[in-house]
Amino acid sequence: MTSLLGVVLLAFALLTPSEAFVPIGGGTSTHVSITGTAILQKITETCRDMAEDAGDDFNPTGTSPEELVQACLGPKASGEVSGSKFHSALQEIYTQNGLIDRDFINSAPHHFNSEAFLEGRSLITTGMAAIKANIRMENFNAARETLGRILHTLQDFYSHSNWVELGYTGPYVNLIRPDLPLENLADVNTATCSNCDSGTCPNQILPNILKEKKLTSGYMGIFSAAKPKGKCSHGGAADLTSTTVPRGGISKDERRPDNMQLHDAAVKAATDATLELLEDIRFAAGDEDFLRMMGIARSSVVCFVIDTTGSMSDDIEEARSVVYQIIDSKKGTQDEPSEYILVPFNDPGFGPMIRTTDAEKMKTEISKLKANGGGDTPEMCLSGLQLALTGAPSSSHIYVFTDAGPKDIALKGTIIALIRSTKSTVSFFMTTGKGRRRRSLRASDFDLYKDLALASGGQAIQVTKAQLPQATDVILDTSTSALVTVLQRARTPGKEETFSFMLDESLKNITVYITGTSITFTLTNPSGVSQKQNEASGKLGTIQAVGNLWRIRLNSDNQTGNWNINIKSSQPYTIKVTGQSTITFIYDFVESFGGPHPGYATLSGRPQAGQPATLMLSVIGRKGPTSMSVTDAGLILVSGPEAVTNGTMTDMGNGNILVTVDKVPEGEFVVLLKGMDKVSNTEFQRQSTTQMSISKVNIQAVVGSSLAPGEAFRLPFSIMTQGAGGTYTIYARNDRDYPMTYPTSLTLSTGQYGNATLMITPLPTTASGTDVTLTIEAKSPSGADSNYIILRLSVVTKITDFTAPQCKVVSVLEDCPLDVSQCQPFQWQLSANLTDGNGSGIQSIALNQGNGTLTHSSLSQPIVQANYNASCCSQIVEFVAVDKVGNVGKCYHSIVYSGGPPALTLSLPLWLALLVSTFIVRP
Repeated sequence: MTSLLGVVLLAFALLTPSEAFVPIGGGTSTHVSITGTAILQKITETCRDMAEDAGDDFNPTGTSPEELVQACLGPKASGEVSGSKFHSALQEIYTQNGLIDRDFINSAPHHFNSEAFLEGRSLITTGMAAIKANIRMENFNAARETLGRILHTLQDFYSHSNWVELGYTGPYVNLIRPDLPLENLADVNTATCSNCDSGTCPNQILPNILKEKKLTSGYMGIFSAAKPKGKCSHGGAADLTSTTVPRGGISKDERRPDNMQLHDAAVKAATDATLELLEDIRFAAGDEDFLRMMGIARSSVVCFVIDTTGSMSDDIEEARSVVYQIIDSKKGTQDEPSEYILVPFNDPGFGPMIRTTDAEKMKTEISKLKANGGGDTPEMCLSGLQLALTGAPSSSHIYVFTDAGPKDIALKGTIIALIRSTKSTVSFFMTTGKGRRRRSLRASDFDLYKDLALASGGQAIQVTKAQLPQATDVILDTSTSALVTVLQRARTPGKEETFSFMLDESLKNITVYITGTSITFTLTNPSGVSQKQNEASGKLGTIQAVGNLWRIRLNSDNQTGNWNINIKSSQPYTIKVTGQSTITFIYDFVESFGGPHPGYATLSGRPQAGQPATLMLSVIGRKGPTSMSVTDAGLILVSGPEAVTNGTMTDMGNGNILVTVDKVPEGEFVVLLKGMDKVSNTEFQRQSTTQMSISKVNIQAVVGSSLAPGEAFRLPFSIMTQGAGGTYTIYARNDRDYPMTYPTSLTLSTGQYGNATLMITPLPTTASGTDVTLTIEAKSPSGADSNYIILRLSVVTKITDFTAPQCKVVSVLEDCPLDVSQCQPFQWQLSANLTDGNGSGIQSIALNQGNGTLTHSSLSQPIVQANYNASCCSQIVEFVAVDKVGNVGKCYHSIVYSGGPPALTLSLPLWLALLVSTFIVRP
């Protein structure tokens, strides 16, 4: 495990020249590396435990994160396993961790500065409650974001306080236990530090503070040098209090010659504390949901958005057939969907969103859909799509079935913003038919759906209802694990053009899609062999034409190399090339921020016009980052010339690359990546699917806390433009339809921020753990420019139960031999009573350690009786009780022998005395 964690640790640390305990930085002791080390260790433990419980071996073939994911998911399912979702989940956590240093730079509680211990602990414990509530509601994105934020605060405690100076080597468990007091805190009138003229002294803590074990932390002044008399400072150039007597600072953020031992002790304590917090969340969530939160799941998520108006009977039946086919044909493989999502829409209603990991439940739910009502009136298609985009995991494939235009066309901007934010791919199946209920899809409606599909990298497929069964092969193609895009282009108007694309050895199940009318094409492989559109089955593949879709499935041989396809049409068309491969990349547009701990923040909206665009790329291969090399990374217009605007690449180490593009293309662009796969020694080409463009508008907002049911939440936001000043229109929408108030316009002057406030009120009946996706969009007076920001808010009921379930041993019956080698025929038993006092009640009891059998009485009873039976060969038992708000209690019992069989002269009383039985309640 040591080598695995060591390599993975470096794989996730973005190695820029900076200091330790910062969002990203050099060396191995940053917030990223501490978080990454702990997460990888906890995931390894979880996957190993699950494998052992299932009777499987857990043997990663190497040290890369991709191989860890393969070991976690692979034993019982054949097929390719992609590590992209795992990487993306980690990056979400790291990003939110780093944003604490930007968004809350002057907040003492967020950093445990200025002796704000109670307030800092409150941030951690309320955050943990929100995470557990989010996981129960399967809102894993919100859980990850909160986890990243509270881990930063928790880790800062060990760097910014005098915990390690007091001689403590382990974590301070009271920081994650609100039912335990924070003891021996130095009050505001107690001097804590000696003066340090040089600014870097080995230990400034006063002797009486050390002797009395008083807990203190350094005061931090970004804008003021004031601090209480005699108090320690944080230290460093950005801390103005460090020049006020007592001068200096006790921060262990960076490793210096004068504080190496203290820094190392702080890193170890922070890592152990992170592990402790993760373990608590794991037990509260359960192993499967803990791994789902961390992105350890099969890549495929099947999401259907279906029009249920009266004319859609045939379409609903086909969608049902496709779902059944996916479930039945992909069961037991890596292509088996990890989750199923269904969103019906009609007029005036849409939803509810149904999501499940149970394939049989999905069959039941989709079988309930009935076509009724409607007519020629447009439907609430975009409202249903909005619900899917906010509810489905990022990078999902969403399939929309409809035969009518959208009634809620005003949502177009919000939908595009959500597509760009989630990087999800949306494909539309638009049908026409005959009969009394026939509806006509207008050209403008088709263009709208086509624009949305293209923006996401999806397909806009138009067929008759009779042709729909042939067109849905696209769903079977794309609802797979490890799907990548090699090429995607669009031409409006159509013209003759030859498109080139590189296929590498790792690609399998390669498919070329062309949408459009009046099309002819010729496909040519690297050897010069060609196949035309009228050859249904040729030397290169199988060609299927239905409606406006051409689908070319390449044969499995002779694929590697540079391919060409020549397309002729005077009408608009699109081309897309996909395949399955574990070689891929994830990316975010980022911007740098300064301050005491500089870093990079992910952009929520579009990159700024007039400035270089900066991307953070993570390249993912079959054997980790060392098996890949990147030769080119840049931006390319989807609907424009083939010219690529290459960026300047900075290798951040271990597959992480900072790309700076000085001149961003005008129009909608995507990311194009080329490189070399060292495993097969072949070139590869990959393209992002989501289109992006630049804007002169910038929106800023920060969410500092969760929402409460029935209570108005105040969200300040700011808007600035580098374009023309004037009155900018503001649109705000949330996916839960909660009441909101906000100004519908704001007058801006060029280069100056205008401030506004949005109020949102969750319904009083909102379940704890519900997440709300809020989109704020600002549009210029001419309507030619706009930008957006997307915020994910959590609604959490105030927690009053902080007490973990308790257990008490009732009896232990054992007749085990002292010689452990003779243990097999013998059994021992334990009975215990578990209670939750006046708390929320016990929700689950599970065996964590031990090879025996655990049973328990009804959880609805005030006292739950647990019974454990095991062989004397299994000498330890630990079971975990979780209450309904996520408090975790662990019950541990062991039979410990002095070792070896007793001597022949040993008397019976002394033999019994050598048997030690202990029972520990571990919160």
